[in-house]
Amino acid sequence: MSKKKAPIIAIVGRANVGKSSLFNAILHRREAIVAMEAGTTRDSITARASYTPDTLDTGEAEEQHFWLVDTAGMKAAEDEFELTIQEQITEAAAAADVIWVLVEADVMITEEDRRVAKLAHRSGKPVVLVINKIDKNRRLMRQGFDEYRRLGISDIFATSTKQGEGIRPLLDHLISIIPKVVIDEDDDRLHIALLGRPNVGKSALFNSLAKKQQAIVADRAGTTRDVNRAVIRYQSQEIELMDTAGIRRSGKIGQGIEHFSVLRSLQAIEQADVCLLLIDVNELSVGLDQKIAGMIKEAGKGLVIVVSKWDSLDEKTPFSRDEMAPQIAHDFDFVPWAPLIFTSSVTGQNVTKLFDLAMQIKAQRAKRIPTAELNRYLREVVTKHPPAGLKNRAPKLNYMVQEDDNPIPAFKIFGSQTKFLHWSYRRYMERVLREKYGYEGTAIQLWFIEKHVGHRHGNSPTLAPRKHNSLAGSKRPIVKKSGKRSISSNTKQD
Repeated sequence: MSKKKAPIIAIVGRANVGKSSLFNAILHRREAIVAMEAGTTRDSITARASYTPDTLDTGEAEEQHFWLVDTAGMKAAEDEFELTIQEQITEAAAAADVIWVLVEADVMITEEDRRVAKLAHRSGKPVVLVINKIDKNRRLMRQGFDEYRRLGISDIFATSTKQGEGIRPLLDHLISIIPKVVIDEDDDRLHIALLGRPNVGKSALFNSLAKKQQAIVADRAGTTRDVNRAVIRYQSQEIELMDTAGIRRSGKIGQGIEHFSVLRSLQAIEQADVCLLLIDVNELSVGLDQKIAGMIKEAGKGLVIVVSKWDSLDEKTPFSRDEMAPQIAHDFDFVPWAPLIFTSSVTGQNVTKLFDLAMQIKAQRAKRIPTAELNRYLREVVTKHPPAGLKNRAPKLNYMVQEDDNPIPAFKIFGSQTKFLHWSYRRYMERVLREKYGYEGTAIQLWFIEKHVGHRHGNSPTLAPRKHNSLAGSKRPIVKKSGKRSISSNTKQD
């Protein structure tokens, strides 16, 4: 990361004025969920943004970085849940270096707009008024912004996120009032995703880990819709936490907003190094939990099975961890390498241990085994238990290497007749590999590659597909006739 503190820009305003649309337009991607429904954003969503201003000279403009925060819509708090949302807006504005107040061009200034502007002024930070949806009121551009100046904000910009208008002037102004900072990627950062079904305690654990109330915690399913992120430092290790929306069964996933929420969770799996799969201690042996674990395994990520809400068990409950662990291990027998831990976000039980586990798994994923050592392992495995196959189709495993440029522990095994290798033998090889070299807590991948060019089976997905000769693999040689003898084109002459 840059040694300078990157400036934070908070986008605030009442509900449905286009805050998330402006957020996405600046990022050039759909980071926040946008829908024709007031109050879609309920958590403060943070993302890193960059902008290169236009220059009049011949020199190249310097790219500048900043953090952009999309907040929930400001409105009267009708219950405790809404009050939590409004508190987040206040906290985001207080933490920001610049505040953008959004209003609508096609709607008269409302009392809520005045409340938002007053909140922004109280922060003492630079405030910019953004009149969005200008494409719906072109007359306003000709008449001027006198009415909007009554909000007491001198810097005013008109935008249309739908048409892409006014965004560059807004960013040019932003760059002129914030310090120049370029954020460098930290390749050593550990990315942890919290996953699970709705209402299993992901946001509560996220808050406990992040030590701040960034995500909303409520006793209702489906509170988190976007992927909430927080970057912290633990024992000199920089860690990014990702709190995801709950994953439902396919038949229970609705259209629109909830559909995009599930996609965000799937993307978080791809971005993560280690996934914490939360299962509710009061609802064990749920098939969807196992399905999510399978998704994490297929993605080749690290996995920790976290039994949450341990504090919610009645003291009279006869079950103990020692009694529950075998049943959970049986349910997740396809990922026997995943550690199991019992936690409570309320009491803080074993919460810090999750960081230690994740860091250990990161070290295991980075482990590299010399090729000579791998081939000694391969010879031992094959000698002790040769692979079986069909008649005259016995698989032969000749050579093994580890992929150096793959963040997932991945190994290529070259041989012949590999398509006849039984799945149980692949599992046997993985088990022995783990017993010998570790790799606790992370998925590993074994790619079986046919050494013959003419055989299409087993090509590593990290390699380009091989080109095949239409005559390759033919057993009958092509014979050319000569005056004295027949010469096979597939054999050498002395």
